[in-house]
Amino acid sequence: MSRPALFLDRDGVINIDHAYVHRREDFDFVDGIFDLVRTARERGYLVFVITNQAGIGRGKYTEADFHTLTEWMCAEFAARGAAIDKVYFCPYHAEHGVGVYKQESPFRKPNPGMILQAAQEFDVDLAASVLLGDMETDIQAGRRAGVGRTLLFAPPDHLRPDTTLAHAIVSSHAEVHAHLPQQVAA
Repeated sequence: MSRPALFLDRDGVINIDHAYVHRREDFDFVDGIFDLVRTARERGYLVFVITNQAGIGRGKYTEADFHTLTEWMCAEFAARGAAIDKVYFCPYHAEHGVGVYKQESPFRKPNPGMILQAAQEFDVDLAASVLLGDMETDIQAGRRAGVGRTLLFAPPDHLRPDTTLAHAIVSSHAEVHAHLPQQVAA
């Protein structure tokens, strides 16, 4: 039986975006993220991280660096009762990538590849799912994949866009709870 998912961008949604974050000492969790993931899980949602990682493609850090940080991040979530089901990432960048990383990819947002892969692997009900991102490319990926509810995260200290394809703009993770209806078990 398919289940809905909460899709989360990483930089700017899970952690403060300090540009090309790839070390624990530079990773600061955004207030409310653990509570949001716990609530999503309690309400029957799978939880996935979908993140472009152009820093890999640009040669700023390695895939091994990314995996080390991701393992630590996921352990932090699990220790707080807020497990993440899987992290999807795209290291490619068609314009600024270096070597094998300089290529187009169906997984690089705004393309929906990471979302569609999660949907296939985990039998996700995309129409009942929610995506939270801080960039319009996140929203575009969600819309292209058929995610039922897309939310643009724009905290008070960030510039709010004049227009967005998102269904709603939220200024805190606490506001997202209202967009996560309880799922009815079959």
